[in-house]
Amino acid sequence: MKNKNTKSNIKKIRGVINHAGQERRENITKVIESNYMPYAMSVIMSRAIPEIDGFKPSQRKLLYTMYKMGLLDSQRTKSANIVGQTMKLNPHGDAAIYDTMARMSRGYGALPHPYVDSKGNFGKFYSRDMTKAASRYTEAKLENICKEIFKDIDKNTVEFVFNYDNTILEPSLLPTAYPSVLVNSISGIAVGMASSICPFNLKELCKTTIKLIQNQNHDIFSTLIAPDFPGGAEIIYDKEKIKKIYKTGRGGITLRGRYIYDKNLNCIDITNIPPTTTGEIIIEKIADLIKQNKITEISDIRDETGLDGFKITIDLKRGANPNKLISKLFKFTSMQDNFNCNFNILINGKPKVMPIKEILNEWVNFRVSCVKRRIQFDLQKKSDKLHLLLGLEKILLDIDKAIKIIRETKEESLVIPNLIQGFNIDKIQAEFIAEIKLRNLNKEYIIKKINEIKNLKSEIENLKFIFENEIEIKKIICSELEEIAKKYGKKRICPIIDKKDIKDEKIEEEIPDYPVTIFFTKEGYLKKITPQSLRMSSEHKLKNGDEIAQQIETTNNCDLLFFTDLFNVYKAKASVFKDTKASVMGDFVCATLGGEENEKFLFMLATKNYTGFLLFFFENGKVAKINLKSYYTKLNRRKLINAYSSESKLIKIFYIKKEQNFVIYSTSGKILAFNSSVLSAKSRKNTPGITVMKQNKYKVSSVEICDEIKFKKYFSEKIPSSGQKNLKLITGKQLKFDA
Repeated sequence: MKNKNTKSNIKKIRGVINHAGQERRENITKVIESNYMPYAMSVIMSRAIPEIDGFKPSQRKLLYTMYKMGLLDSQRTKSANIVGQTMKLNPHGDAAIYDTMARMSRGYGALPHPYVDSKGNFGKFYSRDMTKAASRYTEAKLENICKEIFKDIDKNTVEFVFNYDNTILEPSLLPTAYPSVLVNSISGIAVGMASSICPFNLKELCKTTIKLIQNQNHDIFSTLIAPDFPGGAEIIYDKEKIKKIYKTGRGGITLRGRYIYDKNLNCIDITNIPPTTTGEIIIEKIADLIKQNKITEISDIRDETGLDGFKITIDLKRGANPNKLISKLFKFTSMQDNFNCNFNILINGKPKVMPIKEILNEWVNFRVSCVKRRIQFDLQKKSDKLHLLLGLEKILLDIDKAIKIIRETKEESLVIPNLIQGFNIDKIQAEFIAEIKLRNLNKEYIIKKINEIKNLKSEIENLKFIFENEIEIKKIICSELEEIAKKYGKKRICPIIDKKDIKDEKIEEEIPDYPVTIFFTKEGYLKKITPQSLRMSSEHKLKNGDEIAQQIETTNNCDLLFFTDLFNVYKAKASVFKDTKASVMGDFVCATLGGEENEKFLFMLATKNYTGFLLFFFENGKVAKINLKSYYTKLNRRKLINAYSSESKLIKIFYIKKEQNFVIYSTSGKILAFNSSVLSAKSRKNTPGITVMKQNKYKVSSVEICDEIKFKKYFSEKIPSSGQKNLKLITGKQLKFDA
């Protein structure tokens, strides 16, 4: 009874679980929409993707905090103080804020025009291990170029929004007076999208923007030659690639490091590297290449980065070719690397990948809006001031009347109403007049204020004209850009080298050549042993039931061909396999060369010049003689399919350099001996071969190389042949194949 109740309860529990699982599967879409989508949108909108002013939210909050702290024209303050103040706007930890500040600093060196004037150790963009000092030790303030970033921000040029706890207002964008979005590199990874904007030269960019404002058909390539990266690496100029980036907002730019060869000291000094890598990565890769014997020209390598800047010194061996070494470094290390561009920018809250022209037009529209708001702000201020002065003008026409009204008013609270009534002015004008000091009621003051009214009227008319005329606004933007380019512009950092001027040197991998003995077992294990190691110990360690199938004396740079039971041949250099000892099991060839599951490796061949022939003996009595050159490929293909015929079961493979005598044994008890010269060589690898021994219902059991005298009576010059009956079968010996 108890057992039945237990089973019933288990069924009920399973039913509840299945029902819950079904409900969960049905609601997964709602869960994603309600939980994951807001997170994804938050990362895209409020963290990773820059906006048209050229900043991500974390950068904007930090710079605005520094601006409000008065760090634009002042002494530096401790970084810890800045970080603490920024936390009022940025609800992240101090470490994240400090990292943001470090990456924008002059000391870090990642930006062509840094925003933070730093003092102390802020790390270096070209070093992975050179970490920055703690925020309590470093100091910072805003760079002078930030005057153009915050230009007229207090004149309502941009919208302000509340911070995360609705206590402080912060700008939604910064009113940058130049297209900073393309001046300093910006990258960010969001959810399902990313942004990577390469930097351009400030002078070239300002000039291009001015030309584009004046003429929308302007050829951008004529003024904006190429990006300009910090670090000073060379740009390999490919016009088609640059055009693709300019027109689509996506693409790659190839950069390579710069070096100096000192002939006297026989060393190479690497002084500039691409911004996508670090010195430590390059050194580690070079060290790895030296271990693999891919680079043999180096005697020593060291990092000599110091106060003078970045430097990696490479000492060359005597007689080494520096040009050949540099070619290898460009090919095998990140000394030559690609910067992948993805001009993804938030425009009105929507991410959009844009070409250069569209980005600049969007920035111009944004800047027009900022200038309009600034003009509107100035217009309002001047209009308010004019309103006060017009009221004052009425008073100045009859000062005695104004003094009489004030003097005869018994109560102070009635002064303003009496002035309003006496001169037909409003309350604001009356309050302004009431505050004027008696000392200002003189002729000079009166003339000065009347002239100011005239000037204000003229300025207001001019501002109204500009505000209503976008062409005039764009003229102001152009003049500001010219001034910025003149004040902050620099020469190009990155030299440009045309792709056509670069000769691609073919670098052949140098493989050290020395004698080795290669052992191949029936189970597919390989041992490559040097003669010295073999002399020290020749006793082999093998897997249980395994035995040595082939032993070949060759050299380290020969080609090895491995034939398998799935009609494939795998090719590899002998150098792929590590030198080992007889006392180890060796490399499992199937795993090393990426063979298929349960694929059995049957036969190994070592060759350098692909001379000679392969003989494939099949169970049906056919033999295929294939020229070894059929397996030669110019490309380094690791696997060739259809390496031999699949029509009949393979009995054995032989490699011969010259014609040989062979003996075939059949299950019929017959023997046939023949010379391989009777077979014609084929170039097609999977040829079924020629019938040598007629089998009918019988099969070939084994094949051996034979002695002509010993097997004289079994020889046949004509094939196919049935062979001769012999009750006493001759057993062959283990064979040794020489490459």
